[in-house]
Amino acid sequence: MFADLIDGPFAHIPSGRFGANSDWVNCAAIAHNLLRAAGTLAGGNHAVARGAMLRRHLVNVPARLARPAGKPVLHLPAHWPWQKRGLHPEMWTPVPMLRWPA
Repeated sequence: MFADLIDGPFAHIPSGRFGANSDWVNCAAIAHNLLRAAGTLAGGNHAVARGAMLRRHLVNVPARLARPAGKPVLHLPAHWPWQKRGLHPEMWTPVPMLRWPA
C-alpha cells in the first residue's frame, strides 16, 4: 500500500502549507481505496495488482458514453486486451445516471 502511494501522489506533496497537504493526503487515500475496490471487483490478477497496473488496465480505457433513447450506454473498445481476462461482467454494466430534480 505504501509503495503505491509513494510512487504516486506522495511523490510530490503540492504545498508548503500543512492544511493543503493534509487534504492532499486524504484525497490520495480515498482514491487509493477506490482503485483497490475496483481491482477487487475486477477479480483475477487485478485483486492483488499494484496501482500502476490497475490504472493502466481499468482506468485508462478509451470509451464513449452515448445516450440512445435517454439510457446511458458505455461503448468499450472492440479488441480491448483485458476484456476476457477474468473481469466480472457486472463491473461493466451501465450504471443509471442520477437525475437531479429541476
